Amino acid sequence: MENAAILPTAQLINELQSFGARLVDPKAGLESRRGGAGPSDHKAMTVDGMTVMVPVHTAPAFDSPYLVEKPDAFGKSRISREGRPVGEVTFPLRPRFYDLTTADGIPYSHIAVLHGRDVLATTVLQTCIRYQSRTRTCQFCSIGQSLAAGRTVAHKTPAQLAEVAKAAVELDGVRHMVMTTGTPKGEDRGAAVLADSARAIKAAVDLPIQAQCEPPEDDAWFGRLREAGVDALGMHLEAVTPEVRQRIMPGKAQVPIEKYMASFAAAVPVFGRGQVSTYILAGLGDTPEAILDICARLVALGVYPFVVPFVPISGTPLESHPGPTPAFMHAILAPLSSMLVASGLKAVDIKAGCGRCGACSALATYERTLAK
Repeated sequence: MENAAILPTAQLINELQSFGARLVDPKAGLESRRGGAGPSDHKAMTVDGMTVMVPVHTAPAFDSPYLVEKPDAFGKSRISREGRPVGEVTFPLRPRFYDLTTADGIPYSHIAVLHGRDVLATTVLQTCIRYQSRTRTCQFCSIGQSLAAGRTVAHKTPAQLAEVAKAAVELDGVRHMVMTTGTPKGEDRGAAVLADSARAIKAAVDLPIQAQCEPPEDDAWFGRLREAGVDALGMHLEAVTPEVRQRIMPGKAQVPIEKYMASFAAAVPVFGRGQVSTYILAGLGDTPEAILDICARLVALGVYPFVVPFVPISGTPLESHPGPTPAFMHAILAPLSSMLVASGLKAVDIKAGCGRCGACSALATYERTLAK
């Protein structure tokens, strides 16, 4: 592999996440994820020390110019682009906590899973008030797929989450945790169940936690989450212009962008600059200019905008929607990374969550390049 013409890491990651990859050996390393919340239809790969989630089960991935070869005796796999070697990857190993079950017989992997290399992730409520109606659901969401397939449970109890989190830290060196949730009925929008879960986890193990939910109506929930042990907060815009939000996620669009901005402004003093973040999906129809404009507003508030390429997930209404090109992503990530570094908001300083993990976007790699 020493003769491989290595692409710059940011460019390689950017292209892998836009095009996906074909695998000669699909069983190599940690199994891929299908359905559910977060990075679905992906496989974790480590490129130049950075673990990234690469689409492998999507329609674009089946036609990707990138091929990942079978691992060699040292566990390394060569990547080729249209037959030309461009780099190499390794795969995170299957975590040991996956072999355990709860006292009532539920596999630990049905309670929480490994994302990236060292982050534990769970969807506390695997149901959502918006998901059952195609007139209200987020068109990219597959939260119900893993539940329907029997790979998870509808409600993870605080005790179950604490048990699995403790094991993941002790057996696999997990360093932080992401807790998201489908949106339940009620004005707390999931904050209450997240607070209960965080309190139980922190009583069992010292693990930084990011909680993710829609903005609660009452800003007092931010203080309650922090007191319960939540270290970082994610409130995810996904799309940034009203027309795209209404078309792509008609139910969630009922919570307007200005409500998000007001909630961000209230949450930052509670959690600290850079410890509040939002997830933005590039490629749903927002222009790079629109995304960068709102990112500038977010950064001014002390919010970290985690911009990731949209990946179409099988079985969703957007399964045939094209993902963004590498050039489209570069037009966002290059100026955004400069904006973040100049403002002192960097992925490496986030205590827990998607931005710290960074596996679903090349953004952190762009930041790292600027920091050199």
